[in-house]
Amino acid sequence: MNKTKSGSKYMSEKKKNMNTEKSEKVESEIGPDFINPIDKDKVAENPGLLPYAHTIGGVPIKPEDLGRMKGRALSAMDEQTDMQMNQIKKQIELLAQQAQEIQRRRELSGLIYSAEISFEPLIGHIYFLYQRKNKKLLLSMVGPEQWGRTFPFEKFLAKIKLLSDHTWKILEEAESVENNL
Repeated sequence: MNKTKSGSKYMSEKKKNMNTEKSEKVESEIGPDFINPIDKDKVAENPGLLPYAHTIGGVPIKPEDLGRMKGRALSAMDEQTDMQMNQIKKQIELLAQQAQEIQRRRELSGLIYSAEISFEPLIGHIYFLYQRKNKKLLLSMVGPEQWGRTFPFEKFLAKIKLLSDHTWKILEEAESVENNL
Protein backbone atom coordinates (compact mmCIF):
# COMPACT_ATOMS: atom_id res chain seq x y z
CA MET A 1 0.00 0.00 0.00
CA ASN A 2 2.78 2.35 0.76
CA LYS A 3 4.15 1.82 -2.71
CA THR A 4 0.77 2.76 -4.23
CA LYS A 5 0.53 5.96 -2.25
CA SER A 6 4.07 6.88 -3.00
CA GLY A 7 3.54 5.92 -6.70
CA SER A 8 0.49 8.22 -7.02
CA LYS A 9 2.44 11.02 -5.32
CA TYR A 10 5.14 10.54 -7.85
CA MET A 11 2.67 10.72 -10.74
CA SER A 12 0.98 13.90 -9.49
CA GLU A 13 4.35 15.58 -8.98
CA LYS A 14 5.36 14.55 -12.47
CA LYS A 15 2.12 16.09 -13.88
CA LYS A 16 2.74 19.31 -12.00
CA ASN A 17 6.24 19.50 -13.37
CA MET A 18 5.01 18.90 -16.92
CA ASN A 19 2.32 21.62 -16.60
CA THR A 20 4.84 24.06 -15.24
CA GLU A 21 7.24 23.20 -18.05
CA LYS A 22 4.44 23.72 -20.64
CA SER A 23 3.41 27.10 -19.25
CA GLU A 24 7.03 28.22 -19.12
CA LYS A 25 7.52 27.03 -22.70
CA VAL A 26 4.36 28.90 -23.88
CA GLU A 27 5.45 32.06 -22.07
CA SER A 28 8.89 31.86 -23.59
CA GLU A 29 7.39 31.32 -27.05
CA ILE A 30 4.81 34.15 -26.63
CA GLY A 31 7.17 36.72 -25.40
CA PRO A 32 6.40 40.40 -24.91
CA ASP A 33 5.58 40.94 -28.60
CA PHE A 34 2.78 38.37 -28.66
CA ILE A 35 -0.41 39.48 -30.47
CA ASN A 36 -3.58 37.57 -29.69
CA PRO A 37 -5.09 36.35 -32.99
CA ILE A 38 -8.66 36.62 -31.59
CA ASP A 39 -10.22 40.02 -32.22
CA LYS A 40 -11.09 41.83 -28.97
CA ASP A 41 -14.50 42.81 -30.43
CA LYS A 42 -15.34 39.10 -30.72
CA VAL A 43 -14.53 38.24 -27.13
CA ALA A 44 -17.28 38.82 -24.58
CA GLU A 45 -16.34 40.37 -21.29
CA ASN A 46 -19.60 39.14 -19.70
CA PRO A 47 -20.57 35.95 -21.58
CA GLY A 48 -23.54 35.40 -19.26
CA LEU A 49 -25.24 38.45 -20.76
CA LEU A 50 -25.08 37.24 -24.35
CA PRO A 51 -28.43 36.70 -26.11
CA TYR A 52 -27.29 33.21 -27.14
CA ALA A 53 -25.61 30.22 -25.52
CA HIS A 54 -21.84 30.77 -25.31
CA THR A 55 -20.89 27.17 -24.49
CA ILE A 56 -21.73 23.82 -26.04
CA GLY A 57 -23.71 22.76 -22.96
CA GLY A 58 -25.61 26.06 -22.71
CA VAL A 59 -29.36 26.30 -23.01
CA PRO A 60 -30.37 27.00 -26.60
CA ILE A 61 -31.89 30.44 -27.02
CA LYS A 62 -34.21 30.56 -30.01
CA PRO A 63 -35.08 33.93 -31.43
CA GLU A 64 -38.82 34.66 -31.39
CA ASP A 65 -40.55 34.77 -34.74
CA LEU A 66 -41.35 38.48 -34.64
CA GLY A 67 -43.76 38.29 -37.58
CA ARG A 68 -45.95 35.70 -35.83
CA MET A 69 -45.73 37.55 -32.52
CA LYS A 70 -46.78 40.84 -34.14
CA GLY A 71 -49.53 39.04 -36.06
CA ARG A 72 -50.96 37.57 -32.85
CA ALA A 73 -50.73 40.95 -31.11
CA LEU A 74 -52.48 42.73 -34.00
CA SER A 75 -55.18 40.08 -34.12
CA ALA A 76 -55.85 40.42 -30.37
CA MET A 77 -55.81 44.21 -30.66
CA ASP A 78 -58.30 44.11 -33.57
CA GLU A 79 -60.63 41.81 -31.64
CA GLN A 80 -60.56 44.01 -28.54
CA THR A 81 -60.98 47.30 -30.38
CA ASP A 82 -63.81 45.87 -32.53
CA MET A 83 -65.57 44.69 -29.37
CA GLN A 84 -65.16 48.12 -27.75
CA MET A 85 -66.29 49.93 -30.92
CA ASN A 86 -69.42 47.75 -31.12
CA GLN A 87 -70.17 48.50 -27.49
CA ILE A 88 -69.78 52.24 -28.14
CA LYS A 89 -72.03 51.97 -31.25
CA LYS A 90 -74.75 50.34 -29.14
CA GLN A 91 -74.40 53.11 -26.55
CA ILE A 92 -74.63 55.74 -29.31
CA GLU A 93 -77.79 54.11 -30.67
CA LEU A 94 -79.30 54.05 -27.18
CA LEU A 95 -78.38 57.71 -26.64
CA ALA A 96 -79.89 58.61 -30.02
CA GLN A 97 -83.14 56.85 -29.05
CA GLN A 98 -83.17 58.65 -25.71
CA ALA A 99 -82.51 61.98 -27.43
CA GLN A 100 -85.40 61.35 -29.85
CA GLU A 101 -87.70 60.51 -26.95
CA ILE A 102 -86.68 63.70 -25.11
CA GLN A 103 -87.21 65.72 -28.30
CA ARG A 104 -90.67 64.18 -28.72
CA ARG A 105 -91.53 64.91 -25.07
CA ARG A 106 -90.34 68.50 -25.56
CA GLU A 107 -92.51 69.00 -28.64
CA LEU A 108 -95.48 67.36 -26.93
CA SER A 109 -94.94 69.52 -23.84
CA GLY A 110 -94.94 72.66 -25.96
CA LEU A 111 -98.18 71.51 -27.54
CA ILE A 112 -99.77 70.74 -24.16
CA TYR A 113 -98.66 74.04 -22.61
CA SER A 114 -100.29 75.80 -25.57
CA ALA A 115 -103.59 74.07 -24.67
CA GLU A 116 -106.23 75.60 -22.44
CA ILE A 117 -105.38 74.75 -18.82
CA SER A 118 -107.71 76.05 -16.09
CA PHE A 119 -105.74 74.56 -13.14
CA GLU A 120 -102.15 74.06 -12.02
CA PRO A 121 -100.95 70.57 -13.01
CA LEU A 122 -99.00 68.67 -10.33
CA ILE A 123 -95.92 66.58 -10.95
CA GLY A 124 -96.64 62.85 -11.11
CA HIS A 125 -100.40 63.27 -11.68
CA ILE A 126 -102.29 61.97 -14.69
CA TYR A 127 -104.31 64.25 -16.97
CA PHE A 128 -106.27 63.98 -20.20
CA LEU A 129 -105.83 65.92 -23.42
CA TYR A 130 -108.88 66.67 -25.60
CA GLN A 131 -109.55 68.52 -28.82
CA ARG A 132 -112.56 70.84 -28.95
CA LYS A 133 -114.81 71.22 -31.98
CA ASN A 134 -113.02 74.49 -32.82
CA LYS A 135 -109.70 72.44 -32.98
CA LYS A 136 -108.25 74.00 -29.79
CA LEU A 137 -106.72 71.72 -27.18
CA LEU A 138 -107.83 71.39 -23.55
CA LEU A 139 -106.13 69.72 -20.61
CA SER A 140 -108.52 68.15 -18.12
CA MET A 141 -108.44 66.12 -14.91
CA VAL A 142 -111.53 64.19 -16.05
CA GLY A 143 -110.99 61.04 -18.12
CA PRO A 144 -113.04 60.18 -21.24
CA GLU A 145 -114.98 57.41 -19.47
CA GLN A 146 -116.06 59.79 -16.68
CA TRP A 147 -118.00 62.18 -18.95
CA GLY A 148 -120.98 59.92 -19.38
CA ARG A 149 -123.34 60.44 -22.35
CA THR A 150 -122.52 64.11 -22.89
CA PHE A 151 -119.00 64.13 -24.23
CA PRO A 152 -118.30 67.87 -24.71
CA PHE A 153 -115.27 67.52 -27.01
CA GLU A 154 -114.68 66.50 -30.58
CA LYS A 155 -112.20 63.79 -29.54
CA PHE A 156 -110.00 62.40 -26.80
CA LEU A 157 -106.31 62.57 -27.77
CA ALA A 158 -104.17 61.18 -24.93
CA LYS A 159 -103.78 60.21 -21.29
CA ILE A 160 -100.66 62.02 -20.11
CA LYS A 161 -98.51 62.40 -17.00
CA LEU A 162 -96.50 65.44 -15.86
CA LEU A 163 -92.89 64.45 -15.15
CA SER A 164 -90.54 66.11 -12.65
CA ASP A 165 -88.74 68.04 -15.40
CA HIS A 166 -92.14 69.54 -16.37
CA THR A 167 -92.30 67.59 -19.61
CA TRP A 168 -95.22 65.35 -20.40
CA LYS A 169 -95.22 61.62 -21.05
CA ILE A 170 -97.98 59.96 -23.09
CA LEU A 171 -99.35 56.98 -21.18
CA GLU A 172 -102.16 56.17 -23.59
CA GLU A 173 -102.72 57.68 -26.98
CA ALA A 174 -106.11 57.48 -28.73
CA GLU A 175 -104.76 59.05 -31.93
CA SER A 176 -101.45 60.59 -32.77
CA VAL A 177 -101.47 63.94 -30.98
CA GLU A 178 -99.12 65.55 -33.50
CA ASN A 179 -101.34 64.48 -36.44
CA ASN A 180 -104.41 66.18 -34.97
CA LEU A 181 -103.01 69.68 -35.29
